[in-house]
Order: sequence, then C-alpha cells, then structure tokens
Amino acid sequence: MAEVLLISRFMARTLILLSLWFMWVPLRVVCTTGNASASSNSSSSSSSLKPNVIKIGALFTFNSVIGRAAKPALQAAIDDVNSDPNILNGIELKIVLYDTNCSGFVGTMEALQLTESDIVIAIGPQSSGIAHVISHVVNELHVPLLSFGSTDPTLSSLQYPYFLRTTHSDYFQMYAIADLVDYYDWREVIAIFVDDDYGRSGISVLGEALAKKRAKISYKAAFSPGDPKNKINDLLVEVNLMESRVYVVHVNPDTGLNIFSVAKALNMMGGGYVWIATDWLPSYLDSMGAVDPDTMNILQGVVALRHYTPDTNLKKRFFSRWNNLKYKGSAGPAGFNSYALYAYDSVWLAAHALDVFLKEGGNLSFSNDPNLRDKNSSMLHLASLRVFNGGQQLLQTLLRMNFTGLSGQIQFNPDKHLVHPAYDVLNVGGTGIRRIGYWSNYSHLSIVPPESLYTKAPNNSTDSQHLYSVIWPGETTATPRGWVFPNNGQSLQIAVPNRVGYKEFVSKDKGSQNVRGYCIDVFEAAISLLPYAVPHEYILFGEGERNPIYDELVYQVAQNKYDAAVGDISIVTDRTKIVDFTQPYMESGLVVVVPVKEEKSNPWAFLKPFTREMWLVTAAFFLFVGAVVWILEHRINHEFRGPPRQQLITIFWFSFSTMFFSHRENTVSTLGRLVLIIWLFVVLIINSSYTASLTSILTVQQLTSGIHGIDSLISSTEPIGVQDGSFALNYLVDELNIAASRIVKLKNSAAYLRALELGPKRGGVAAIVDELPYIELFLSNANCLYRTVGQEFTKSGWGFAFQRDSPLAVDLSTAILQLSENGDLQKIHNKWLTHSECSMQINQVDVNQLSLTSFWGLFLICGIACVLALTVFCYRVFSQYRRYSPEEEGGVVEEIGSSRSSRRSISSTSFKHIMEFVDRKETEIKEMLKRKNSNDNKQQTNQSSDGQASSPA
Repeated sequence: MAEVLLISRFMARTLILLSLWFMWVPLRVVCTTGNASASSNSSSSSSSLKPNVIKIGALFTFNSVIGRAAKPALQAAIDDVNSDPNILNGIELKIVLYDTNCSGFVGTMEALQLTESDIVIAIGPQSSGIAHVISHVVNELHVPLLSFGSTDPTLSSLQYPYFLRTTHSDYFQMYAIADLVDYYDWREVIAIFVDDDYGRSGISVLGEALAKKRAKISYKAAFSPGDPKNKINDLLVEVNLMESRVYVVHVNPDTGLNIFSVAKALNMMGGGYVWIATDWLPSYLDSMGAVDPDTMNILQGVVALRHYTPDTNLKKRFFSRWNNLKYKGSAGPAGFNSYALYAYDSVWLAAHALDVFLKEGGNLSFSNDPNLRDKNSSMLHLASLRVFNGGQQLLQTLLRMNFTGLSGQIQFNPDKHLVHPAYDVLNVGGTGIRRIGYWSNYSHLSIVPPESLYTKAPNNSTDSQHLYSVIWPGETTATPRGWVFPNNGQSLQIAVPNRVGYKEFVSKDKGSQNVRGYCIDVFEAAISLLPYAVPHEYILFGEGERNPIYDELVYQVAQNKYDAAVGDISIVTDRTKIVDFTQPYMESGLVVVVPVKEEKSNPWAFLKPFTREMWLVTAAFFLFVGAVVWILEHRINHEFRGPPRQQLITIFWFSFSTMFFSHRENTVSTLGRLVLIIWLFVVLIINSSYTASLTSILTVQQLTSGIHGIDSLISSTEPIGVQDGSFALNYLVDELNIAASRIVKLKNSAAYLRALELGPKRGGVAAIVDELPYIELFLSNANCLYRTVGQEFTKSGWGFAFQRDSPLAVDLSTAILQLSENGDLQKIHNKWLTHSECSMQINQVDVNQLSLTSFWGLFLICGIACVLALTVFCYRVFSQYRRYSPEEEGGVVEEIGSSRSSRRSISSTSFKHIMEFVDRKETEIKEMLKRKNSNDNKQQTNQSSDGQASSPA
C-alpha cells in the first residue's frame, strides 16, 4: 500500500511539473511581447457587444465536508444572482463545476480543463495543496481565483497576485490559539497535524505566535492524510509519553475524527488533558445535522474554533432555505457549515465585481498566447488555454468591492485579507456545543460579539481578556496544569555540585539520596508541597577533587543534559539568559573579608572619643561659659567676689566643675541661671556621647591592612582570594577590571584560613571576596580573627535552575514562598548553618571618633544664649552708670549744677571709672542712686520756694 502511494505521488508531481514547465518559462521570458502580439492575432476573440452569458468556474471536492456544504450554496447563489434584475443587467451568470476528488493530480488536470472554458473567475479549491498549483495557472492566464476553503497562510498575495481568499487565513486562527494558550498560562503544546501544505503551514504560524507569548511547540506530531488508525495509535502513544498535555489538532475535517477516537481508546480524553481543535471540527459537527451520541462522547471537553459569522437576518433567511434546497439531494440541515456561507458570498462577490467591471467598460475577451503551444504531438492541449485580457482590471474591481454578505462584511484590506477576522471559541460538552467566547484580531478574547467592539478603542491588555468557564476533559471546570512528568520510565535528572568545601550546603552522602545538605533539604521540602509526585534522581556534577565550575553546570542544564540543577547556585544575569531559576531561597551577595587584630591598651585612649577640634572647642566653651556666669553673678553674688586671684580661680573651678554637675557656687541672677541651664544640657549630651564612644573604642578591632572595602581593594595591587568554581572570579575580572594575575583560587575554608594567615607578603592573600552565605559560615568558625569590611557590592540569591520554560520552576517558586511564610525555611537554615556570636562587621576608630560636626548646633544655641545674656546685662549696667555721679571724699554727693549737667556722657568718662562702677556691688549702686534721687527732689523743692518768695505781692 505504501509503495502504491509513493508511486502515485511521484507520478502526480512529475506531471504537474511537466505541465507547468511549458506554461511558466516561456511566458516569464516574453510575457509582454506575447501579449502584444496576441492582441493582433487572427485567432483572438473579442466581444464588443454585451454578452448573453458569463461563465465562472468552481473547483473543489464534491464528496467532502466542505464540498457538501459548498456545492448547493454555489448553485443557490447562481440562481439568486440570475433572478436579481438589479445586477448584471440581464446577463446570465453560469457556473462550471469540476470535482477534484481529493487528488492533487486530478485537481491540476481539471484546473487546466476549467481554464479551457474561457471562464473569467475561478472559485475554489478547498485544498491548499491544489490551490498552490492552480494559483500558478491563473496567474499566467490572468483569471482571478476566489478561494472559499484554502486557509493556508503561505498562499500570499505577493506570490500569487490573482489569488483572493474569501474566507479567513489560518494565520489569524493560529494567533487565536496562541491567545488561548497564554490565557490559561500554558507554556508548551504538542501539535498534531496532517503532513501537507495546509497542516505544515498552519503549525509553522502557530509556532511563531506562541513564541511571542513566551510559549512553544514542544513536539510536532505529523501524519500522512491516508494513514490508518494503527499509525495514528502509534503516534498518540508516543506523544502521551511526553511532558505536555496540551494538544493542538490541525487536520482535515474528513479524517480528523480518527484522532479523537484513538485518543479515547488510549484514555487520553480524561482529566489533565487539553485538546484544542481548529475550525475543521466545528465544520464537521455542524454538517452532521442530527447529533450523534457516540461522536459527542469521544469529544467531551474539547475546545475548538469556528469561523465567526454575525447572526444577521440575511444569514437566518438563508439557513431557513437550506433545509429545502433542491441541490442538496436530501432535506434537513445536514451538510451546512460556515464554508457554505463563504461559497455563497464568493459567487455574489464575482457578480458584483462583474457588474461594475462591465459598467466601467471592461472587455470580456481572451487571447491566444503563442508561447502556450503543443509540442511533439502533446496531448495536453496547451494551445487551448487562453489569457483573459481584462483579468487585471477585474482583479482591481474585486479588491474594491464592499458589501454585506451571509458571512459578514465582504471587503479586502491592503494585504488582500477579508477585514475583521474573528472566531467563535467553542466547548464540546454533553450532547452539544456551547460558545464560551469570541476571538477577533481587533480585541482578541472576549465574551461579547466582535462587531460590538469595532466602534470602541482596541484593548489587548491581559486584564481585558475574558472567556466563560470551560468543562475540560474529565468533566472538571478546574483548568488543567497542562503538563505532567514524562511517562517514559525516566525520573527527573537533577545535577548536584560535588563540593570540596562548605559541605554544609551540599555534599556527597552514602545514604539513599546520594547527597545531603542545606540545599537538598530545601529542595525536598519544596517538592513535598507540590500537589503531584515528582520522581527525581540526583547526579553528582564534578570529580570531587575541586569545586565544579558552576557556569558549566548551568550550561549543561541549558543543553538538556540534565533536567535541573540543585545546589548553592547563584542567580546571575548570564545564567538567567539560558535557564529558568526558581524564587531565591537564600539571599546572597559578594563581600570582602580581611584579617583583624585586637587594639592594644593605650594610655591616651581617653582622648580618642573626640577629634582635636572637638576638644579645643569644648574647652573654650567651658571657659567662655564660666566667664559669662561670673560676669552675670559678680555684682550680686558674694561667692563670685573677692581678690582678683580668688575670682580667677572661681571662674576656672566653676567652669570645669559643671562637667560633673558638682559646682558648689549658687547662681542668683536670672540671666546666670538661664545660661547655666542651657550649658548643663550641652554638658549632659557631651558626657553621654563621650562615654559611649570611649566604650566602643576600648573594645575596637583594627585592620591588619589598608583595605576598607571593595574600592580600596580594587585600587591596591595585593592578591585576592576567591572560591574555586564561583562566579566571583569572572565578576572581579570582567566587571571590576581586576587583573587576573591577582586572583588566587581557594578550595575550602581551611585554605581561606591559611591564605589570610600568611598574608600577601608570605604568599597568601590580603583579602577574600566570596558570597555572603559562605562568609557567614567561615567567620563562625574563625574565632573572630576575620571580619567583613564595607558593604555587599552585589545583590543576588540562590535558586534552583531548570530548563527554559519548565513549568516546574514556577510551581517550586510558589512552594519556596510557602516554606518561607510558614517558617520551615528558617528551621532548615538553623539545622545546617549555625553561627557563633561574633560580629561580622569591624568597628574602626576613625568611625567612632566624634567631631564638631555632630555638636555644632548645641554650641551655637549655648553661644547665642550667652551673648543675649551679656547684652541684657551690659544694657542694665550702662543705664545705671548714666544716672550715677561720683561722691566726695566725705561720702556726700555734691550738688553739681542742674540735673542736665549731672548726667555725663559715657564717651567722656574714663575706662577706670567705668570698671570701678561695674566692680561695685549692686546694692551699693542702688543705694547711691536712691540717695541721689532724694537730693534732686529736695533741690527742686527749694528752687520752687525761692521763686515764690521773690515774686511781687
């Protein structure tokens, strides 16, 4: 049987090529010349008069799902056109039908016969393979081809300018399926398709559409159109062993049902499976008429797409006529599907275009082409094929048409596609089909008819995509996960780094799992939270003599050598480009570790809390505040009076005794108390800060080198230690431009200790750069001899690596978050990674010294208070001095002229007199001023009485 098919297929292709050779090559060489000469050829026929009959041709398989719907629709359309007096102006439209009988060879031969009939428009075929061949013929003969059933996306208007599709291309249908896959968050599908132009081209577009949604076709399962059920069975058994459970079925409607009957027998129509069928399935079911329970039983839960046609009155009237169409051969709805509507509209499109063509003066004439001639007594009759002279004009007329047909608006866009491609999204359930939504190229998935959205702004956001609930295979409404672990007897192959150092994270073990450690426990805990079993097997990566190179481990996962990698694997940019990581289960980042030593005892350590400037300003303020308080208290407080030496001692004693709040002198004046309160607050702050800083300095540790962080490490020339196999080496060299000759690879924590003890001068290293989890573990066992300096200069985390688009990475990320929320992740951390109480960060003396910057605000407040107090004091003193007159030796105040002359200006008074005045007690000054005021009053009284005595009676 296979040999017969191969021989027939070979003969068909050979005959097709031979027939096209004689037509294609000569015309391409001398196309213009041939046409020009043909116009004057005596055998050319022209019709300057109005023709009585215009012939169009139709070519398709009569006995097929599409053909049984198209044939009566075409004939009914011809009758309707001929009975309409408003079109073609009485010219009869005649259709010539040819049956291709599902054969490419027969279809090609009949296409040649059809063009011998001087047709002006060809309709069909339904087969994409035949459409490719016929399109070459009509291109050469300038006959427009209206195809109501060829949905192959590769039938482009650029390659075949006379090809017009009066249905929608599978290009849009495949993008609709991609939106469905993305809507349900599936990432892989398996394509089951017929291995011909129709199937291959559609699935090729599906792959492109899925790639834009970050999904893919994981396997393409192709079968020949004539394959028996046993071969389909073998194919489905093979795909059932694979991971994906989302199947896209793109086959012919006449044989496609065999896929589901075999799948039902293999128990592949149950829970967990997803079946998406293209428009072939609704076309088959719609054409059945009466519901077949057995057929519906094997299709339960299938999601399918059907060409969307608006429910207009025109469509409803035609459907009511369908049951009694005389061309069907039997009454009832059987045979009807969407292709009947497209076939009917194709005839009306041809009629409208011909009507306009004739009204615009179009010429229905044909010319013989001398390049198409029979050679060597050929029986192909190529000379009978004639070129339609008005083909180009008629083609342009067709492209301008715009009317409403049974299938909706008939109008072509610049790409020669029908406008507004749309599909019904259907779900098979029970004994029928229900619509769960729509898809259109304008708004994508929605639950409202597409025509109601065309007047609104397009909204393609994820939130705007909606469908009604689906009953999936297995009679469940829960969306299937879309994948399972391959049922091929193999466990998940997980690579684990065979570490030499830091074995607390992951290491080889003699137990059943072969590995152990913190990372393994986290992975096992996450796996246990998944709602399905994950059979897996750990495989050690590395020889065990040195740490493996982690970049190589990740690369092996990307190359499908391993399914995943579990361990202390850092999530860095270069790795995320080739694999998928889970949610980080541990935070990480690069830090710098250096040796430290205890600060030796220093007799001058008490001076270190403050900087030199801070000490000088503090001492100056002690003296300044003491002097201000003495000035304010000297005139009224006997404790601040006495010989000059005693007063100077009082100033110093009072100033520094306030440091300990032990001053014994009482302040009497209001201004003095105000200044003292503010100063004592300042002293309190300074004392507290000094105590805290001194405590820190006495316990400080010092660096043994000048490295204070990554910046100083980069600028130095000393060797740097990194862990063997870590990404830190590439980061330091490639990102920070550190010379590779400075890098020293270290195996484990013992090598860390030895390298740091030796130091750079004795063959060791000045510092170590490694990830934080390793350093925490290293420092906990290093007796506080080493510390980190600076801050983490990278931020990352550890995760589990999976192959690209692995759904397990997403589920495990959710499980890791759950572990973190319920505290199990911290428990696993405490089990494996215990740390001693030793600070990681060192304290530096310079950092703990207090400078003037921290206290200038306090000093400013205190200084302003002192200045204000002195200003008020000076004002009061000068006011008293202006009212003051020196007394005589006897102590009696002499009367000196008038009161105006008794007030001397300050500027005329000697500095000595002022100082003597200021040095006097406040009580003496007040007494003197009191007596002076009394004498002034007496003098005024005497002057008044003398004036009255001398006046005349």
